Amino acid sequence: MTADARPQYSLWQLTGYFLKLGTIGFGGPVALVEYMRRDLVERRQWIDEGDYMEGLALSQLAPGPLAAQLAIYIGFVHYRVSGATVVGIAFVIPSFLMVIGLGWAYVRYGGLSWVQAVFYAVGAAVIGIIAHSAYKLTRKSIGRAWLLWSIYGVAAAVTVITESEEVLLFLAAGVLVWLVKTPPSLQGFRNRLPSVLFAPVSLGVPGVFGLDWDLLGRILTFFTYAGAFVFGSGLAIVPFLYGGVVKEHGWLTDQQFLDAVAVALITPGPVVITTGFIGFLVAGLPGATVAAVATFLPAYFLTIIPAPYFKKYGKQPGVAAFVDGVTVAAIGAISGAVVVLGRRSIVDLPTALIAAVTIFLLWKVKVPEPLIILVAALLGVLIYPG
Repeated sequence: MTADARPQYSLWQLTGYFLKLGTIGFGGPVALVEYMRRDLVERRQWIDEGDYMEGLALSQLAPGPLAAQLAIYIGFVHYRVSGATVVGIAFVIPSFLMVIGLGWAYVRYGGLSWVQAVFYAVGAAVIGIIAHSAYKLTRKSIGRAWLLWSIYGVAAAVTVITESEEVLLFLAAGVLVWLVKTPPSLQGFRNRLPSVLFAPVSLGVPGVFGLDWDLLGRILTFFTYAGAFVFGSGLAIVPFLYGGVVKEHGWLTDQQFLDAVAVALITPGPVVITTGFIGFLVAGLPGATVAAVATFLPAYFLTIIPAPYFKKYGKQPGVAAFVDGVTVAAIGAISGAVVVLGRRSIVDLPTALIAAVTIFLLWKVKVPEPLIILVAALLGVLIYPG
């Protein structure tokens, strides 16, 4: 099925799927993008493999949250702007409501001491989930070509060493594969290669009467910049947020920031929803709303604006080769992210065992991920060494 064929699903069916994924999809961006491929490409066959790969490539080239951008692109495939808009909201809103509830409890009860205990085990289980997802994505997407495996290895190594994802590496990988597979003339390249770099998006402060407009304006500016210019999704945005929220503006303490990140990691949906929790601690519900909208809206525009070019030119040999290179580099970066995140979550023998058992359960027993997360959370409360 191609993007131009009549879709085998309704927009509301797709919206329902992403509402569910945003509610029970644990594991961060690596796991979420694999769930989309497994459910929508393989099982339901709603989305063509080529459309999925184009969306993954675009999501890696553009700044902002990877999983949310891929969801928006998938919504765009058959239902264009209306599909991208509804799907994007459905995917983000469940985790936003969850972090608002946790933010309220955090402020009312003076912290969430149980978060560290839960995250102790859940973090290890999440590593198991994303390691299994990265393996499946790698096995499914990369054949036997030495060039692709070389790009994959370099991207993984760079991610592990720098602990960030380099967009220039993705671009270089795309150009390299394009030059090797289908070296066109300069004129052909200029006419076919889509542009993915756009000016920053201007956002308006919500009209909320009686609030600290200056504070909301500073929240708006900071999180818009984070959403529009920070590449690497969960890997890159966390240290960027720390530098701004804790060091520059002094909105949160070190402990509050660590709790915000932990809350994002133990809730389903995109990890970048931590911005909603941070916004709530800084300025209540209006702050949470402004922070979340400012983070995700640039990603929305940076997906739907270049999407028609990917749909129009993506099947041409030169562009397809470019997308192949970017996709392989992205998968390598995702695999490298497993190592980076694992260093923070696998801290002793119990957490190593939890991660290993999680991989075994997913690989051999096919246990649902939400059940694994629930059991890990309960286990963390019982065995947390702190």
